[in-house]
Amino acid sequence: MTESLMNLWHPIASAEDLPYRHIFQGQLLGRELAVWRADDDFVNVWENRCLHRGTRLSIGRSDGLELRCQYHGWRYANRSAGCTYIPAHPADAPARTICNRTFPSVERYGLIWSGEEPTGEPPEIAALENAETLLLRNIAVNAPLNLVLGHLANYRFSITGDPDNLATTSMDYQDGCSLSLTATCDGKKSTVVFFVQPVDSNRSVIRGVLSNSPEGAERLLTLRHHSAELSRLRDIVELEALDGPSLEPMVATIEQVPIALPEITTPSGRKAALRVQVLRKWATAEGVVGLELESIGEPLPTHQPGAHIDVHLPNGLVRQYSLTNAPGEGSLYRLGVKLEADSRGGSACLHETVKEGDVLAISEPRNNFPLRRDAVKTILIAGGIGVTPLLSMAQTLRNNKLDYELHYFAQTDGHLAFPEVLHELGEAVVLHLGLSPDETSQALTALLAGPQPAMHIYVCGPGPMLEATRRIASEADWPDEAIHFEYFKNTIEVDSSSSFEVSLARSALTLEVPSGKTILEVLRDNGIALMSSCEQGACGTCEVTVIEGEPEHQDVYLNDSEKLAGQRIMTCVSRAKSPRLVLDI
Repeated sequence: MTESLMNLWHPIASAEDLPYRHIFQGQLLGRELAVWRADDDFVNVWENRCLHRGTRLSIGRSDGLELRCQYHGWRYANRSAGCTYIPAHPADAPARTICNRTFPSVERYGLIWSGEEPTGEPPEIAALENAETLLLRNIAVNAPLNLVLGHLANYRFSITGDPDNLATTSMDYQDGCSLSLTATCDGKKSTVVFFVQPVDSNRSVIRGVLSNSPEGAERLLTLRHHSAELSRLRDIVELEALDGPSLEPMVATIEQVPIALPEITTPSGRKAALRVQVLRKWATAEGVVGLELESIGEPLPTHQPGAHIDVHLPNGLVRQYSLTNAPGEGSLYRLGVKLEADSRGGSACLHETVKEGDVLAISEPRNNFPLRRDAVKTILIAGGIGVTPLLSMAQTLRNNKLDYELHYFAQTDGHLAFPEVLHELGEAVVLHLGLSPDETSQALTALLAGPQPAMHIYVCGPGPMLEATRRIASEADWPDEAIHFEYFKNTIEVDSSSSFEVSLARSALTLEVPSGKTILEVLRDNGIALMSSCEQGACGTCEVTVIEGEPEHQDVYLNDSEKLAGQRIMTCVSRAKSPRLVLDI
């Protein structure tokens, strides 16, 4: 019986149970569910437990885009249920594998439908289609499903709501966990459809829907009448259930969410996990196009503020672009791409070749520029198209009601990307338009004067602006750990003329890195797969730990103190000053 129920759609809540920012605790087939409506009207149905310590998420808080566990503050994104933030590790982006179990949801006839492994679509009831329906009061019954259905088959009710004038009732159908009854009196008819939700082996919920909704006082009389009649039915059923055998409780299977993504071969020869379609393409600023990408197949993986994706272009190139949308906006990925004057084919392809409806291969989101949410104040500094990752951060900070400012440096109003988002951010946005390099330095000096404890700066933009910001912040005594930056590309001239050995501590393998080849290339040549993205020392994806030896840093990802420590290396560009490096691989 339980196995057949798992493949059915069941109503688990009423639409009225899901006002915005509320989390409804439901239960189906022995499994507790956290059900909540996001600001984009998507209804989330999740396993009702935090992945950290198993606390019920239904006692957490929803901000419309994320759900926050009340115990240790872990946050989970709308739609995907992927973890977006862990307060105990504020400087780290949560692993993609930290993802709660989700169940499908459909809203129909004023009810929220879901199921363990439902097939097809929720039932279509002819009597309820295109009708002014009325939801009856839900009645919880301490009795098994079949017993409740048996008594509902003999349910009688009044068309007018008069309890002394019960009508002749006939059954239209009974199918699975639902049945339909029509009452006839003085030539008038009224149909009620009952859906019985199997909460557990010995507990059910009756959810009734009237096909015709009375008006005015008759509406209230009808609701009271059905509430009283169903309450009497419940008492009778529960007394009978006490005399019958007690069934074994249903035990839901708690399983880890499968995270493995398919590999897709692209023209570049590198691997991409996802395929997306260009849903929308538009000019969002002078020389900048916005792109919205929707998934083909499975829902898009969770992203956090500051994340980027690899886009595998039709011409074989691979380029990295930051996601501008906030966590919880998981139905699509939104990018902003500037047409570079010296484009080597990446931005030109997206501007001139790729069009709406085209299919692209992309990577899952990676985040080497994560946002802390424990700062007393966050200062975001954007230069030109460097605003893209900071828009995601600003929307997150605003949604979490955290103190922040977004300082946007651009040539003119026409060069401000995503003006609609900037408008929503309101007074938190400070524009710096048409400044010369010297004027930009002066503005940065004033902005970064007087650092305070627990304040953090995030900066993204052209290389000279980032170098100026880091220099000014250092002169103003900002600690290195409070300055977070992301480069578009490596501004250091890479020298690959040296040769050296790398010993892989966990693989018991020693390899020669010749001149003209990178550590990353040598690893791949020897069958060792290492994650990478930009492959020019800017994004930090290919980072590994150095156990022994002295690295020759040629990246722009690590800050000065991290380079001085010599404990990490970007394998795509950096090399060795010592004859040998021992890496934790």
